[in-house]
Amino acid sequence: TELTEKLEEVVMIWTKQIRQVLVESEQIRREADDVGPSAELEHWKSRMSSFNSLLDEIKSSRVKKIISILQAARSKTLKQWKELDGSITIAANEAKDNVRYLYTLDKFFGPLANASPVMMEHISSLMNTVFMIYCTSPYYNTSEHMTSLFLKITNQMINTCKTYLCEG
Repeated sequence: TELTEKLEEVVMIWTKQIRQVLVESEQIRREADDVGPSAELEHWKSRMSSFNSLLDEIKSSRVKKIISILQAARSKTLKQWKELDGSITIAANEAKDNVRYLYTLDKFFGPLANASPVMMEHISSLMNTVFMIYCTSPYYNTSEHMTSLFLKITNQMINTCKTYLCEG
């Protein structure tokens, strides 16, 4: 029982830390007003890396041993642990999926940033790709994500126009 109590304390600390990571990941991002669409991809790549590291840690042999000891002791702390494990898995899957879909836009980011204001040849393909993401992505097709992406695309177009006018 003493060992079980100590292990439960450890799991409760992990639970608290993981909850904090999840809460922070859901907070609204503060970004500069002129940030472009490549920042969206970088955000999701960073998030994917964080959650994958967390998943690797959760699946480590050390953690598995502690969890199996607590399972054998029928610990009540495992209910919360399993819920958090599921939440981390969902967040990692979302980040991985969003990176995969946003990479399909990556080929447009360079031309969008370096084109002249007559960038119309890229816009149609870009919008078709964004539409494909909206229609097929199980996670990224929310109005919040789409609004953020369109805002960043628009920012990039404005920045490109400003650069063009200042150079001209």
